[in-house]
Amino acid sequence: MLLSHAVLFAEARSYLSALADSANGFDASLEYERVLLHVDHLHGGQVTPISIVPTGDRTVLYDVARTAITRLVDYGIDRYELAICLSMLATAWEGEQQP
Repeated sequence: MLLSHAVLFAEARSYLSALADSANGFDASLEYERVLLHVDHLHGGQVTPISIVPTGDRTVLYDVARTAITRLVDYGIDRYELAICLSMLATAWEGEQQP
């Protein structure tokens, strides 16, 4: 894994973890954890360290996580698998936004 790939992977994991930690409820947190597990699975179980996230703004957390996952295609991760991750992330986000 290239350093730039590892940094992007760590960014995706960090922001997904922050979303899970700050979710509105247990079920919402589980949905983000599922996305995180899927992203880890795509990397063959290799887990990069999670870095400190400089914001608590949930919209920023979601946008950065979505962008990082999307950019993983540049490192040979299957587009279909990434589309599944993005769909799972969108479902978790939309479910949490419902009143």
